[in-house]
Amino acid sequence: MIDQALLDRVGKQAWFHRYPRGWPFLLFIIAGMTTAVSVMAIERADKQTRAVELDRNLTEISSALQRRVTENIALLRAGSALFSTQGEVSPAQFTEFARDLQGDGTLYGSLGMGWAPLVPVDSLGQFELDTQKSGRMDFSVTPRPGITQKYVTPVYYLEPQSPRNRSVIAYDLFSDAVRRQAMQRAITRRGPAATGLLQLTRTSGYGGPTTGFMIFMPVFAEGRGRAVKGFVFSPFRAQSFLTSASELYRNESIDVAIYNDHVAPDMLLAEQRAGGADGPAIERRIDVAGQDWVVEVTDRKGGVLSPLSRITLFFGALASLMVMAMGRLITKRAADDRRVLEWLTSQASIRNSLTRELNHRVKNTLANVLSIAALTRRRARNIDDFTESLTARIRALSATHDLLSQSDWGHAALGDIVSSELAPYMEGHENHVIMSGPSIKLAPNDAMSLGLAIHELATNAAKYGALSTIEGRIHVHWALLSPELAELHWREENGPPVSAPVKRGFGRDLIEKIVAHELKSEVDLRFEPGGVECRLKVPVRVSREFALRAEKR
Repeated sequence: MIDQALLDRVGKQAWFHRYPRGWPFLLFIIAGMTTAVSVMAIERADKQTRAVELDRNLTEISSALQRRVTENIALLRAGSALFSTQGEVSPAQFTEFARDLQGDGTLYGSLGMGWAPLVPVDSLGQFELDTQKSGRMDFSVTPRPGITQKYVTPVYYLEPQSPRNRSVIAYDLFSDAVRRQAMQRAITRRGPAATGLLQLTRTSGYGGPTTGFMIFMPVFAEGRGRAVKGFVFSPFRAQSFLTSASELYRNESIDVAIYNDHVAPDMLLAEQRAGGADGPAIERRIDVAGQDWVVEVTDRKGGVLSPLSRITLFFGALASLMVMAMGRLITKRAADDRRVLEWLTSQASIRNSLTRELNHRVKNTLANVLSIAALTRRRARNIDDFTESLTARIRALSATHDLLSQSDWGHAALGDIVSSELAPYMEGHENHVIMSGPSIKLAPNDAMSLGLAIHELATNAAKYGALSTIEGRIHVHWALLSPELAELHWREENGPPVSAPVKRGFGRDLIEKIVAHELKSEVDLRFEPGGVECRLKVPVRVSREFALRAEKR
């Protein structure tokens, strides 16, 4: 017996087996979400770390830029002191001075150091004449001052004397609005002042446009008036200046851009980008000799998972797949076990049903045997006659039982029943019996009743009728009267003359009472002179097997 507690527990777990593929997928989703949350937490912490690191980098870069500006301003201050303390500075003196300070003139992104005196427009002619007398015959200020212009600041010296620097000698810096604003601010500040964004190239001597800026340092004459004598200045290539500042820090994971005043494409001074950086960016405004710059730093690692996140994602995905596979194995095994248990339960139910069915069949059979035995005893003349008659009738029941057993007690063919009962009388004399009729299947109880009736008719024919002589013949024919009713016709011929018996025998009672009662129909038994005739109506009932046994099949 299967433990009822086990069956109850399995019944309570029925919900678990309804979705044998859904539960593993759910486990995969849960494990995947756990992995995703872990990666998000790691990325959030990494983002915060990168933000702190990016801010630190911005501080370092801003400090490096201001340091480079301060170093260049210190050189310009030295030049300003030279021109303020001496009435005249010869070309040789300035060249020696500039080389001592800047070497080859490319220090920290600078293109050199220059001197531009502040000359009133009404003194411009005399200034040019004096310069030409000193040996610089081609010195002529360009562009020529306008009507409203009061001063000019021509480039007088510019070291080193490279072709590009010589090309701007005598160029009036005051004529350009951006440079003029810076020089005016320098006078007001009485200190260095930087221009905004400039295109440094004035002629083809620079080899093409160059984005940069300039720093002007005013030179004041000694004495009370402290009049402005001119400006010591340095032009800078913005890109070279940024490169020189980058020597003060080392971080290859960021991009740097410098803008003049505000962030805009047309305000870009210089940049160092690897290309394609899409990470977070932060900005900081710094003061460069009175001019506002915006330094922008971009993290190149943006949009890319950190190594720890990638490792977590890989092993998390692997673990999720393993969990799903294990869940699938467990649910499949549980589902298989459940099916096995359900099958065992159904087998137990089938066994119980078959046991009840067998008990019912045995009781019916024993009741028939007891009835046959009682009637045989009352009609028997002696013990031998009783034994012989009872044995024959029990064998008739046994033959029908054999037919029903072959079909698992489902049904028995009417023709098979007739053949099995007449088989003992047909051995070697098959032509004595002529059978015909369609295939008709009878229910077990009906088959057993019909088998008893055929046995009694055959026994009577063998003792007194057509089967007792060589010339005797028996015709057995059956047909369907309706889907629910069949009729069997028994007719004997060429046997001994027949007369109706004076008293009723057991066989007649068995056929007309017991069989008729079991088949729920009348039996027409006639003792004609030419031979016995019998008409039996047999119900064709559907043999309904137990539902559990049908499921098993």
